[in-house]
Order: sequence, then structure tokens, then C-alpha cells
Amino acid sequence: MCTRLSKPLRLLAAAATLAASSTLCAAPAINVLTGGTSGVYYPIGVALAHLYSDGIAGSETTVRATKASVENLNLLQIGRGQLAFALGDSVAHAWQGVEDAGFRAPRDRLRAIASIYPNYIQIVASRESGIRTLADLKGKRISVGSPRSGTELNARAIFAAAGLSYADMGQVLFKPYAESVELIGNRQLDATLQSAGLGMAAIRDLAAVLPVTFVAIPADIVARIGNSAYQAGVIPAGTYPGQEHSVPTATISNILVSQTSVSDELAYRMTRLLFENLDRLAHAHPAAKGIVLEHAAEGLPIPLHPGAERFYREAGVLE
Repeated sequence: MCTRLSKPLRLLAAAATLAASSTLCAAPAINVLTGGTSGVYYPIGVALAHLYSDGIAGSETTVRATKASVENLNLLQIGRGQLAFALGDSVAHAWQGVEDAGFRAPRDRLRAIASIYPNYIQIVASRESGIRTLADLKGKRISVGSPRSGTELNARAIFAAAGLSYADMGQVLFKPYAESVELIGNRQLDATLQSAGLGMAAIRDLAAVLPVTFVAIPADIVARIGNSAYQAGVIPAGTYPGQEHSVPTATISNILVSQTSVSDELAYRMTRLLFENLDRLAHAHPAAKGIVLEHAAEGLPIPLHPGAERFYREAGVLE
């Protein structure tokens, strides 16, 4: 509860800081770090921001479109956000300080809010390119996401497990979702690898205007990655226009991440509002249907935020 300062104390505080407030507790700032506007992080992040603006009195809530996982985690470390979306393997790399993954030192201020829906590795090729399998990518033009983004790190892992490298490709571009599919539509690119929730708008729009092929990532390739963050999965038939068959692929969990300067109370309320309003998030994007309370505190590569932990104990998810 906020305590109101007397006028003399307010004057002293103003003289000392030039930016004093008349209360001891400022309105909480909640900057939600997402991804590109054509991906899945962004619409769900916007929905979360609306929830927090409505449900946390006095909060100042903003949404920031970013290059996603790696940028988000680095921003959290320096206090430039309160909540961010990130891929599970990127979170593990950030905690460990894996420089090749974009983290020059361990990001030790990170704290988990929830494991949410899985990302699906979606390799989409124009049908006219002749690409049907991973091996067919050799000599072709492919985009793998922004440099050192979570998507690009996923691409490296998948290709290595399949015995491929960027050197095998005819051309490798490092472009975000929307630009990648635009280049395919303009016949300037053969394929793109995207790591996102199912039903992402950029792929859906491409498949609606151009015959495409979804390239399978067999379960044995997923097993060769040697990272428990990756699991075998399936893109169900009918997920995208013209997709008549289910496609084996790799999945990887997404995590909502906060940081240590976020108060326990704010983290608790953000977590509670998330799980009290899953239906609203699912309206923002169908991928949010994959968020399950019972699994939200499982398999996390970083410590839970104490505020989130409190919520899970109250909900009976943690003992």
C-alpha cells in the first residue's frame, strides 16, 4: 500500500531528485519485450499488456517489438524491460553466458515467470524450388532469421543435426519473418526456416497466395541435436492453406522471463493475470492455447521469480 508524503518531505524530495513523487510507491512500469510484428510473440504480448493495464492499477504498460529472444534477454539483464518472450535454448545460453549465442557473460538477473506454448520449427519452401527434404536445401537460397536470434540459433542446431551447414547453401540471408516470406513470394528466395507458434500470419499469408512445401524434420534428426530443449513434434494437417498432410518437425518451449529488479508482488500479479485470462490470450493468437498451468513451472533453465513461485504454490502446481 502506498504512503502519502507530507508537503515538507515532498519539497525535500523534489530538491534532492528533481523528479519526486508524492507517494512512496511509483506506478509500476511494465515494458513487454516481444518480437517482430508479423510473428506470434507480438500479438500475445499486446494482449498481455492490455491485461496488465486493466488489472494492475496505475501500471504504465508498453509493448516493444524487438528481434526476439537474444535481444530480449540482453535487455532484461540491463533493466530495459520487465517481461519478455524467449526460446528455451536461448534462455539457457543466456544464463550460461554462451558468447557464440549472443551473450558475452552470464545473464544472472534473469528469472522465469512461466514456460508457455511450444515453438515449432517451420521450414517453408516454394513448391517450384523443388525442395522436399532437408538434403534438398543444398545449393538453395534460404533465410534463417535475424543474426543470432533465437530462430537463427535453432537453424544452426537443426542443420548441424542433419549434417548440413550454411556453406552447403547457395545463399543464406538473415531476414525476419515478414521479409523472408516476401522474398519467397517475389521468387528471390527458395525457403525460410521460422521458429514460431503454429498459424503464424506471415506463413499463412504466403501459403494463401503461393504453393509451398513444408519440409519435414524427422524425429531421428531432432534426437541428434542432443539438447533436451528440443522435442519431436508435428505441424497438424490444415494448419496453413493448402497443407494437406501433417509434417514432422522439432519443437522448443517458449518462456516468459522477467528479472530481479521486478518486485515479487508485481511478478505475482503478472503471473496470476496470465493464467486467469488464457481465453483472452488465445483470442489474440491460437498458439496461446498451448499454455498449460500444470506445466508452466517445469523444465525451466533459470530460477523462478519468487513472485511467480508464490502464485504456483497457491495454485497447487508447486508443493
